[in-house]
Amino acid sequence: MNFLFDIGNVLLRLDFPSFEQKIFPQGIPPEIWSLKDPYEMGKISDQDFLQTILTYTSEDLSLEDCASAWNDIFLPHPPMWELVERLKSKGHTLILFSNTNALHSEYFLSQYPVFKHFDHHHFSQEVGAIKPNAPFYTTAIEKYGLTPSETPYFDDLPENIAAGEHFGFQCHQYDSRHHQAALTWLAHIVDF
Repeated sequence: MNFLFDIGNVLLRLDFPSFEQKIFPQGIPPEIWSLKDPYEMGKISDQDFLQTILTYTSEDLSLEDCASAWNDIFLPHPPMWELVERLKSKGHTLILFSNTNALHSEYFLSQYPVFKHFDHHHFSQEVGAIKPNAPFYTTAIEKYGLTPSETPYFDDLPENIAAGEHFGFQCHQYDSRHHQAALTWLAHIVDF
C-alpha cells in the first residue's frame, strides 16, 4: 500500500518563531512571507531568496547565517517516526508529499534518520506546484501510479486535506497533540 506524508507538523514540528527571533526580531515583513509560495514552487533560487531576506533585516548577517536560521526551524516528532518505521517494516511504500524548498529539503533529508524509510518524495519545488492546488495532486497520482481510494494521506492543514479528499485520497488531518487519533483512524484501513 502507498502512504503519503506531509512533513511540517506531521513528521517534523515547525518552529518559525525561532527564525523570526534570529533574523527579524521586530517581526517578519510581509514581503518575506509573499516570497514563500514562489520559493516553494522553485521560481526563486536559494541565493535570491536569502539575498532578499538580508535586504529586509537590520541584523548584520551573512548568507550562511541566514540559511542556518532558515533551516533551524525543525524539531523531531518521534511518535510519527515510530509509525513510519512500523509501516515500512510491513513493506509499505512511503512517499513524502510536501510543500518545501531546496534549502529545507536538503537539510532535513540529511539530518533526520526517519527520511531513510521513504521510497519517494513529491516536493513542490520540484513539481512547480504547491498544495492545495490541483497540479500537486494530479502529478503525484500520475507519477507514482496511485489509486487515491487506496492511498492514506496525512497532512496537518485543512485546505490540503480538502484537496486530497477531492481527489479521492483516504485523508487524516493530523494533530500532533492527538497522535492516538491518527493510529485509531489508520487501524481501520490497514494492519500495522
